[in-house]
Amino acid sequence: MREDHKKHIAILGSTGSIGTQALDVIAAHREKFEVEVLTAQNNADLLIEQAKNFKPNAVVIGNEDYYNQVKEALIPLDIKVFAGESALASVVQMDTIDLVLTALVGYAGLKPTIKAIEAGKTIALANKETLVVAGELVTQLARSKGVNIYPVDSEHSAIFQCLVGEFDNPIEKIILTASGGPFRGKKKDDLKNITKAQALKHPNWVMGAKVTIDSASLMNKGLEVIEAKWLFGLRPEQIEVVVHPQSIVHSLVQFRDSSIKAQLGLPDMRLPIQYALGYPERLNSEFPRFNFASYPALTFEPPDTETFRNLALAFKAMERGGNMPCVLNAANEIAVAEFLKDRIGFLEMSDVVEKCLSVVSFVSKPSLEDYVETDAETRRLANQFIG
Repeated sequence: MREDHKKHIAILGSTGSIGTQALDVIAAHREKFEVEVLTAQNNADLLIEQAKNFKPNAVVIGNEDYYNQVKEALIPLDIKVFAGESALASVVQMDTIDLVLTALVGYAGLKPTIKAIEAGKTIALANKETLVVAGELVTQLARSKGVNIYPVDSEHSAIFQCLVGEFDNPIEKIILTASGGPFRGKKKDDLKNITKAQALKHPNWVMGAKVTIDSASLMNKGLEVIEAKWLFGLRPEQIEVVVHPQSIVHSLVQFRDSSIKAQLGLPDMRLPIQYALGYPERLNSEFPRFNFASYPALTFEPPDTETFRNLALAFKAMERGGNMPCVLNAANEIAVAEFLKDRIGFLEMSDVVEKCLSVVSFVSKPSLEDYVETDAETRRLANQFIG
């Protein structure tokens, strides 16, 4: 931190759901934070608007077709403008950055996060796929560089908050809560003709399309299970999932004395974002407050892994280890993209993932190159299966 005593922040994916909410948090605490870098893939108009408002040192537009548009719009503000994937991986290493918020969706978040860790930057991680794909590699690198990774997902933030003051006490298990999504309680026959419009209507959270579909299929919870393993150094049998439709209890930690700690709050992603950016300080907020009288019953039930097979597939990939979580993620990214194009059905997404897990070559101790090759091979096979 420099003389202004502010944290200078790079937001990777500033035009997405997490990125825009992070900027809301920063706007409410301009005395604490300074925006150093903003990046987007295609939404040049919003990136320009954000840059004019927050005046970062630099912006990156991933799609090089929009480079001239962004550059010309920001010339009067003397903001550096870069374009392309390589620029994204380079900009996170700037000396002026204190913290990198990785809010990119999917596999795209892996390489920039690795580069930021190599440069010694604190990470606020909203891109669960980074740890799903290459958890062992990323966590080992973070340890070797002395880099802290603060979780932004509401469930992992809840666990992190429950562990503050408990770091010397071993975890017996963690319990990740899931809303159950829009199709909770439905069986396979009910889901055969589900449309993307139905799947995109989440009952509690407002998220991007990919994460919303993952939530509807319970793959999002499966990815969070694998992320939790690496974030908190757990064995697969120490992770449990429970469906909690009200989304008030964000997750729980059980200790060896049988005590359980939970973190509660209204479903609002700004809270875990603010906690990660401001840690260890809890900053004031104008967020709505939870009222027990408004929620007289908080309910919990086991997940239906026969209907929502993605969660079981994620546990299977985690237990096998190696490059299998990378396969799971790549196959799912293709399946979700094709579902959103109306090319496959809701239940067929799990079929694609299961087929890829059964045929892609297993690598027990993958390198970064192995992950890259596994991702490419899986995407090719997934597209073949879909036809």
